[in-house]
Amino acid sequence: MLQVLNPATEEPVATVPAATPADVDAAVTRAAAAQRGWAAAAPADRARLLRRFAAVVDDHAEELARLEVLEAGHTIGNARWEAGNVRDLLDFAAGGVERLNGRQIPVAGGLDITLLEPLGVVGVIAPWNFPMPIAAWATAPALAAGNAVILKPAETTPLTALRLAALALEAGLPEDLFQVLPGTGPVAGNALVEHPGIAKIVFTGSTRVGKSIMAKCADQVKRVTLELGGKSPNIVFADADIEAAAAAAPMSFLDNSGQDCCARTRILVQRSAYDRFMELLTPAIEEIVVGDPADERTQMGPLISRAHLDRVRSYVTDDLPGIRGKAPEGSGFWFPPTVLTDVPEDAPCAVEEIFGPVAVVLPFDDEADAIRLANATEYGLSGSIWTRDVGRALRASRAVKAGNLSVNSHSSVRYWTPFGGYQQSGLGRELGPDALTAFTETKNVFISTEA
Repeated sequence: MLQVLNPATEEPVATVPAATPADVDAAVTRAAAAQRGWAAAAPADRARLLRRFAAVVDDHAEELARLEVLEAGHTIGNARWEAGNVRDLLDFAAGGVERLNGRQIPVAGGLDITLLEPLGVVGVIAPWNFPMPIAAWATAPALAAGNAVILKPAETTPLTALRLAALALEAGLPEDLFQVLPGTGPVAGNALVEHPGIAKIVFTGSTRVGKSIMAKCADQVKRVTLELGGKSPNIVFADADIEAAAAAAPMSFLDNSGQDCCARTRILVQRSAYDRFMELLTPAIEEIVVGDPADERTQMGPLISRAHLDRVRSYVTDDLPGIRGKAPEGSGFWFPPTVLTDVPEDAPCAVEEIFGPVAVVLPFDDEADAIRLANATEYGLSGSIWTRDVGRALRASRAVKAGNLSVNSHSSVRYWTPFGGYQQSGLGRELGPDALTAFTETKNVFISTEA
């Protein structure tokens, strides 16, 4: 059994069964049968059911949000956005069902066409940091493309996933088409990855685990999409609107308590603007409201677990200079908003993914120095560039090795635009206009017109 704790109180809120390899095997058999009927259904019918699923999610959005607060410690505002994002992803994917077009390619002596066919059964291994939306990132387009989905949520956050599966049945999706199997990574996750009946694995999590999954999938030449770690830069040039950049910086790495692969945890500030930026940033960090995630006024909640709290603490020793905000004491996995200064650019806190509410501020001299620092990491998921110079913004956007960049903002993820990383931040792309095709095989057919 898996015990689910409330991260804000450390109190148990639920227990759920942990799937075994036998459970995974049985689920794959059921999913394969369901998928054949789903793929044979008229595209308009599949789209209609997915839209109905979206409407049912919308009807239960507040319930899902409250469940996310309970199991993941997300602020209620964030949790409501996440439930809405699941709804929007399902609607967006439904719109692609009838537009999943092949091509007609000119050839001599006949007609050549391509067909986009579903892969079969897709395994989705979702993380605990954004349990609802990231699960939907893969599930919605995979279903829309005609596949069945088996979702293994993180062991600490299975409740919203289980509820979504129940809502799918309520909406009329075929039984066994979308199954949720809570369980541990080494048991249920590994069984899903290694099962020959799973055509593709979509994994979001640490780079270390992603590498292991990729190696296991390679043995079967199994398709894989990986969304892994990040250590994203927030580059502030001296010609930028410093007030705006400083005001936006805190929540660029404190949102979801820093448990975000896109968190801008490396703040790079041009030396001539450094003092002014820090003068503005300090009170902004100190005033962040950390507390009960169900309180509408709260800006930052707890970390997910005691083990993760200990990991974050290991990066921030008392001797490190910087800015510390306030956090509750007592029960709960609390860590204060923290900005470290005057640390070496190659210090562990400056180059490793902490996955908590901790950022470092590093000064740079010029554009070339900023790009050097921005790329001085094995990751390449996201980042921001603050400047009033359009030419510099374009040059820096081309030079920074990251899959998702924002200029004069911190927005990176929209369900209608592609998302994914460079280097060890991942493999493949999710979301966007090509989301459905990532769950299809391209079949080429030549039809001779010669007698």
